[in-house]
Amino acid sequence: MDLVAMGRCIQGLRYARGLTLQQLADTAEVSVSMLSSVERGQKAPTVVVLARIADGLGVPLAELVARPEDQRVIVRRAADQDAVEEPGGWRRTILTPVVPGVNFEWIRTTLPPGCDAGQFPAYAPGSHEFIAVESGTLRLTVADGAVDLGAGDSAYFAADVTHAYANPSNAPCTYHVAALIMRPRTRRGPARPATPGGR
Repeated sequence: MDLVAMGRCIQGLRYARGLTLQQLADTAEVSVSMLSSVERGQKAPTVVVLARIADGLGVPLAELVARPEDQRVIVRRAADQDAVEEPGGWRRTILTPVVPGVNFEWIRTTLPPGCDAGQFPAYAPGSHEFIAVESGTLRLTVADGAVDLGAGDSAYFAADVTHAYANPSNAPCTYHVAALIMRPRTRRGPARPATPGGR
């Protein structure tokens, strides 16, 4: 068993769910020190501990111990995709499987009429976001400039500036964001999982 690879997998899954070490430790009913050691690849957990961590993350135990060569194709079934209901009534679904060491996310978001998802911070240089609007109207604000995108429109921006997403219309808006982020993401304002802003 590759302890380092397994630890990175667990840490990646934890980050994707916006969980702190303490939160996952509490959910999995393991100590923070044990969880931290496992994530760093410094300690081999028992099957019981590993099963608790898998349960805490909501994934099958096999996903934590799969060898890298077993993960050339990683499938995330529709039923396993994380859907989050955000304050204000908007909804985002994380489409991408978690791949340790890969800071790429693909998220589908639906904003109700008139919804403003808020402003998100600048990220490290080398971060990129691609937007594709499925339906409705999306107002994308990047730094001090704003552009309205309609169904079928797409856009790109370097994500090292503040940016925001809003639906200025009286109909729902659904759009996709493909994001390559060079560091863990946090949102200004109410706490929420660290995933691409407004998605």
